[in-house]
Amino acid sequence: MTRNMGTSDRGLRAFVVAPAAIVVAFILGAGTVFGVILFVVAGIMVTTAVTAFCPTYTVLGISTRPRGLHRAGHGLHAGHA
Repeated sequence: MTRNMGTSDRGLRAFVVAPAAIVVAFILGAGTVFGVILFVVAGIMVTTAVTAFCPTYTVLGISTRPRGLHRAGHGLHAGHA
């Protein structure tokens, strides 16, 4: 599992998206289908932020690591062509 998330991406997920999803879940009702879905989304956001790994990024072949947006998994590394 290669890290593919940068610091700002991780911070946005952990401190903006996850809390917003939790607040909206409580507004809609924690026991409703949409509330539960939002709690799951918040959990996924926190988990990906903590591990610095996003499976969707792997499928799309992108990375938001500090070296900038680049293709992942193609043998390319920062500063090498």
